[in-house]
Amino acid sequence: MLRSILALFFATSFTCSLYSQEPKKLNTTQIYEAIQKLNFLGSVLYVAAHPDDENTRLISYFSNQIKARTAYLSLTRGDGGQNLIGPELRELLGVLRTQELLAARSIDGGSQMFTRANDFGYSKHPDETLKIWDKENVLSDVVWAIRKFKPDVIINRFNHDSAGKTHGHHTSSALLSLEAFDLVSDKTKFSDQLKHVDTWQPTRLFFNTSWWFYGSQENFNKADKTDMLKIDVGVYYPLKGLSNNEVASLASSQHLCQGFGRLTQRGSQEEYIKFLKGDFPEDQNNLFSGIDTSWHRIRGGREIGTILKEVETNFNFKNPSSHVNDLMKAYQLITKLDNTHWKIIKTKEIKTIIEACAGLYLEASSNTPTKNNSGQVSLKLEVLNRSDITSNLASYNLSTLKEGIQKNIELLFNNKFSFEESLNLINAQYTTPYWLNKKGTLGMYEVDNRILIGQPETPRNIHVTFNLLINSIPISFKKNVVYRYSKPDKGELYRQYEIIP
Repeated sequence: MLRSILALFFATSFTCSLYSQEPKKLNTTQIYEAIQKLNFLGSVLYVAAHPDDENTRLISYFSNQIKARTAYLSLTRGDGGQNLIGPELRELLGVLRTQELLAARSIDGGSQMFTRANDFGYSKHPDETLKIWDKENVLSDVVWAIRKFKPDVIINRFNHDSAGKTHGHHTSSALLSLEAFDLVSDKTKFSDQLKHVDTWQPTRLFFNTSWWFYGSQENFNKADKTDMLKIDVGVYYPLKGLSNNEVASLASSQHLCQGFGRLTQRGSQEEYIKFLKGDFPEDQNNLFSGIDTSWHRIRGGREIGTILKEVETNFNFKNPSSHVNDLMKAYQLITKLDNTHWKIIKTKEIKTIIEACAGLYLEASSNTPTKNNSGQVSLKLEVLNRSDITSNLASYNLSTLKEGIQKNIELLFNNKFSFEESLNLINAQYTTPYWLNKKGTLGMYEVDNRILIGQPETPRNIHVTFNLLINSIPISFKKNVVYRYSKPDKGELYRQYEIIP
């Protein structure tokens, strides 16, 4: 057992060293794009079976062009696939491919979700797949994902009406999505979930079709397209200096173990999505037609929208700190919203923007990359304000201490403060993939904790929360502990902090 845990740790450490790079520091263009997304209250969920099944062109388009909150629900982690870059197979491959999906999402702007379904290898028919997967539990997980994410639009990658014609996992992903669409609003279905989430009803469901599903381009050209929406995903993003297809190519190229590295592409390219259920959009050029995606969507949002639209319209690329006062006003209003779903999402988004606009640098780094859970770790905390915004460090909280450590320090412009602390790791949980903590079956992972189901990784439980006052308004920023180091041939590098046996 210990050998298995250590193997998983080293696999996780390997992938973290690849993809958990230094904390993202937004430039003014990225801040502006984040504000655009802050002002869009609409969500899209893309559903398929495996890592690399997702259409990164559409995910990138919805995230970067439409500015929608976009996620990919991969029913499996790809344990049954191949590995072109190393010896990891089965569980270790699933860990690796999870990290590759997260790397892809960090480029195309989406987020990542999963179910407990295990990729057991090729299946000829969805009946076989759903028997091995345990249909009821996987369906429960799809309903859980929809109720948590609350998408307005769901898009299936595969055709639900293709039993026996293609991979059973692929058809099953579409069948489960189709069934879940009708269940998520029913309080009598999977009612145990309602302790943590509310029911939800997506507005519309589509199938991301193409000529491939019709056998040839000629057949597709002849097909009736009255129930389809056509999207040109080849748009160009001047703020990025990249077309959407270039972003999508960079994202899909992160699937290294599957050999998906490819050349970037440019130019106009059409994608089709076929209407399946819900309300067909009156405006076929607008996926969100009939859905209010402005701040008016939620009670109390009108005033927030007025403030933030002004910030977006008159954004100061030379001095984004000039918007901090308005952003803090909007932040206060967002924290008072009674719509818990959007309050949590938009609070997180605006805090990231405020941190970037105020030029704040907040870091908690350890003196070692790993430690067991029987001692202490030494931390170095760095706090820096690189703007002329009035701010104070009131205190900070270590994740293993109940009481905060008071500071009450004024953060003067570009004046760095460093603190040293020791963090107690007694009985801290090991850094392991949560879905592998218990032995599962051929088709299913065993996960008891409902809150963890669907998350891409085990949440980090070693962190520091910095409690600031900006313009006398309290605001907190949580930072996971990292290990920062350098190599003569690499320069500065970052690793996530790991707790090992």
